[in-house]
Amino acid sequence: MAIEIIIPSVGESVTEAILAEWFRQDGDSVKKDEPLLVLETDKVTLEVVAEASGVLRILVPIDETVMIGAVVGTIEAEDDKAQPAPKPVKKTAPPKETPTSTPPPPEPPEETPPPPPAATDSPMMAPSVQAKVSELGLDAAEIQGSGPDGRITHSDVALYLEENPESAKTAVPAPVTTVPQPPPEPGATPEPQERRKPMSPIRQRIAERLLEARRNTAMLTTFNEIDMSRAMAIRSRFKEQFKEKHQVSLGFMSFFTKACVTALTEIPEINAFIDGKEVVYHDYCHMGIAIGSPKGLVVPVIRHCEKLTFAQTEQAIVDYVVKIKNNRLELSDLEGGTFTISNGGVFGSLLSTPILNTPQSGILGMHKIEKRPVVIDDEIVIRPMMYVALSYDHRIVDGKGAVTFLKRVKELLENPERILLEV
Repeated sequence: MAIEIIIPSVGESVTEAILAEWFRQDGDSVKKDEPLLVLETDKVTLEVVAEASGVLRILVPIDETVMIGAVVGTIEAEDDKAQPAPKPVKKTAPPKETPTSTPPPPEPPEETPPPPPAATDSPMMAPSVQAKVSELGLDAAEIQGSGPDGRITHSDVALYLEENPESAKTAVPAPVTTVPQPPPEPGATPEPQERRKPMSPIRQRIAERLLEARRNTAMLTTFNEIDMSRAMAIRSRFKEQFKEKHQVSLGFMSFFTKACVTALTEIPEINAFIDGKEVVYHDYCHMGIAIGSPKGLVVPVIRHCEKLTFAQTEQAIVDYVVKIKNNRLELSDLEGGTFTISNGGVFGSLLSTPILNTPQSGILGMHKIEKRPVVIDDEIVIRPMMYVALSYDHRIVDGKGAVTFLKRVKELLENPERILLEV
């Protein structure tokens, strides 16, 4: 019996997806719960796993647009591959030999089948990932796989290159056979080379949302800077005990999340949005955390941040990072946010103006911590400073409210004990 591989539903608003990648080739054996393919929609990227063990039969190639509920392949169950046992052959008495009969020729010796190829210890990865690793000349054994059974994903390759940038520079590319081209005519200008590649559904959706925010909001940005020395000192002092107790690292994102929750309570219009001619206020804070991925920027939502501790906030962020790496992010993880924090500092950004994540009315941009000379008590001192930017919808948020919000965040980060004492 062949089991159909059906494109699952990922949300009411999603009707189609792009089949981005097959992890196995047609005719390969697969195991139950093993990832088979990657789907890309305009909101999320997810993997589809095998419902049974058997032989894969691919019906739809990669880069094809498929509808929700479509059949893209089948799995021939292992029980179906077993051949029926041969019927017993009725034995007959051998004919009596006559004196004149010659003995039958001896049967040729049976050929010994060649031994199976030795198993390789190379990590598992999809063909497209293998091609990328070969193209960059990387050693797959040095890349830590985060996929099922240690499978190496595109995210793992990108993370390895980020942590080991010299590997990409010193890597020897695989030899490529080229066809010699005739020399250009004297005086001829070589034509510029260009490549065309269709935008992924996620990138198309990002573009639409950014243009929507530009067209439909009166967006304005205000800036401030924060002395991070106190927050850094507290983090350095307690990070070992924090990780030992909660099994998660203490980062600055939880500091900023708690500070924003306090400031949003005091300036509620930044935690609201416009619906027609009405303003919808929220008595809770569903914080969107912008996370970069190889497929594009996604903003999963941490719900009811006003009730979470530092450890619960950090754990929620780690869980979403793992989900994104393993293509397990669900559409419900991206919905319902009331405010967003984007940390461009992890990529080295010193200053930027974040764009609103509509219909939200505010987004806070964090940036790189950099030592700068500042004046404190009429003396010039060196302090670790961070620029922060608040983009807001001026239709609902006045300049006073935006500046007050950002100043409050600055106060809480420069004196983190205020967060605990709620002062």
